Amino acid sequence: MIIESLCADDTFVFGKKLGEAAEPGTVYTLVGDLGVGKTVLTQGLAEGLGITEAVNSPTFTILQVYEEGRLPLYHFDVYRIGDVEEMDEIGYEDYFYGDGVCLIEWANLIEEILPEKYTEIRIEKDLEKGFDYRKITVTEVEA
Repeated sequence: MIIESLCADDTFVFGKKLGEAAEPGTVYTLVGDLGVGKTVLTQGLAEGLGITEAVNSPTFTILQVYEEGRLPLYHFDVYRIGDVEEMDEIGYEDYFYGDGVCLIEWANLIEEILPEKYTEIRIEKDLEKGFDYRKITVTEVEA
């Protein structure tokens, strides 16, 4: 599925729809360059789950847990992971295979430990279509 986002609000609304549709154990991977709107999509997802607290990218903590919504949100940013073994230290399996919703930014860096089934969300800019244009590609992955 391909979604065309013409502004940050479009990206937020798409994220909100993902959150509203999410079920326990859902894993989303989020791939895209810096500044494409990964955090905006995540904020929408959180709102769709009923989370009202501020959501920011957990770049320096790797994991941020939000438990106040309809389902817990486990927001990973693995950009700074030097070695996949660091994920073991966090206890990633409890989150990946838990009853909440996982959203993993930069998931391409930890592909070898991703669950067999997840939804990849890829966000790309296309400056020819405008500064705020984003192409969001959603792919169901099942190994």
